[in-house]
Amino acid sequence: MTVTLSPPDEASPPAPSSRGGRRLLRLVPAAGAVLAGVLLYLSFPPRTVWWLALPAFALLAWVLHGRSWKAGLGLGYLFGLGCFLPLLVWTGVEVGSGPWLALAAAEAVFAALVGAGIATVSRLPGAPLWAAALWTAGEAARARVPFGGFPWGKVAFGQADGVFLPLAALGGTPVLGFAVVLCGFGLYAAGRALYERRARGVLPRTAALTAGVAVLLPLAGAFASRALVSDEAEAGTARVALIQGNVPQAGLEFNAQRRAVLDYHVKETKRLAERVDRGEVKRPDFVLWPENSSDIDPFRNPDASAAIDSAAQAIKVPISVGAAVEKDDGKFYNEQVLWLPGKGPTATYDKRRIQPFGEYMPMSSLIAKINESWVSMSSDFTPGTKPGVFTIDGTRVGIATCYEAAFDGTVRDTVTHGAELISVPSNNATFDRSEMTYQQLAMSRVRAVEHSRSVTVPVTSGVSAVIRPDGKIVQRTGMFVPATLVDDVPLRTSRTPATRLGIAPEMALVVVAAGGLAWAITRGVRGRRAA
Repeated sequence: MTVTLSPPDEASPPAPSSRGGRRLLRLVPAAGAVLAGVLLYLSFPPRTVWWLALPAFALLAWVLHGRSWKAGLGLGYLFGLGCFLPLLVWTGVEVGSGPWLALAAAEAVFAALVGAGIATVSRLPGAPLWAAALWTAGEAARARVPFGGFPWGKVAFGQADGVFLPLAALGGTPVLGFAVVLCGFGLYAAGRALYERRARGVLPRTAALTAGVAVLLPLAGAFASRALVSDEAEAGTARVALIQGNVPQAGLEFNAQRRAVLDYHVKETKRLAERVDRGEVKRPDFVLWPENSSDIDPFRNPDASAAIDSAAQAIKVPISVGAAVEKDDGKFYNEQVLWLPGKGPTATYDKRRIQPFGEYMPMSSLIAKINESWVSMSSDFTPGTKPGVFTIDGTRVGIATCYEAAFDGTVRDTVTHGAELISVPSNNATFDRSEMTYQQLAMSRVRAVEHSRSVTVPVTSGVSAVIRPDGKIVQRTGMFVPATLVDDVPLRTSRTPATRLGIAPEMALVVVAAGGLAWAITRGVRGRRAA
């Protein structure tokens, strides 16, 4: 009898189904990273589910825990794409998908770098603190580079309806965003501690304490910061009128009909004057027009000047007009012009934060080789250099034009220069009915709480709004309709801790992030040497 024996060390090949299962398991972290990014996107307006930011960061913490920095880099990039691709889709409304995809891909690089850092510190004691500080450091970098930065999508800007909002008055958008991210990472730490207790029968004290502090500290800080939020009229009130004249059509082409845009705002202002004369509405102290409400230079075109002055004389109060202006040196400026009835322009503010690839074109020769039409669509504005604060009928009005509302320092220095209320004149017609308008409106709500100031948002095509210092909208318009808002807004002169501290809280969190990263790297090097 012959018996055939298999070699004792030879393993049977795995079944095809088990190999496929392992491949699918390898995709779970990648899918989790994308899902976490999508959840963060969904936390932003126009939706009011701000709390989705918490599970977004809890899921990101799970995905990155214990990973190598290289894995963190890739998973962080997927997280960034999951958030920025849908969040920034409005940037391609008129120019196509190319710029939108390029911008989202570029912004996701910052998320990738942060992901690498979070993976590196994920095994440290107090990991949620280091991870949240790293996220804040990433946002700080993204708000500054390249081309002056692009802060759109900061976690804080999705919290206008959330319980954490009062923290903006304590330390601005960096502290508000840090608290949300810390709480999200703390939820993951709490879940992990409970899992270990179930698996081992013992609750790790350090892990439980870390999780409790990470979750409860931001919530406690938010409730304590409510004392910093007030609508009290410290310097009386001002009756303000916001004019939304509308535009002839949505999209970039409306600039070819700029006279119609000016006429629409003149017409809406005169309609308000008629209502005042009939006693239906009390006369405002001043009127605010949006950005680009006169794309015809009133300093060089007598007909535009006459049209604006006719509106000012009809309403009998000053008007702040958004105009495209060419100076004597041939440079163009996106300008707010304070226009007095019968006297004309008396003060101006030149927009300082101008939008790259929209209001000016960096690397224009390179971009032209890719698509010459993109260069022709861009304006050629020059940035201003001084903060904008108009004194209108005794009221100090700070001006942060449209895109500037996204930048912490640009809004803050209107208040440090004496603004009693803030105005954010905007022109969102280029972006049609996209989410951009609602995302920007949420920024203005956060700024109201951050500096304890009323904020007015006059927009050419909507949504225009009046916001109280506590971030609540008391009046708003629809989109692509002519409309007027008149409201008595409280004026405030006190400064919040966020206004006084300025950049200090953000820099402190950057130092914390650097310290945690240095500790993790040093610890890793020592561990490898010992091994």
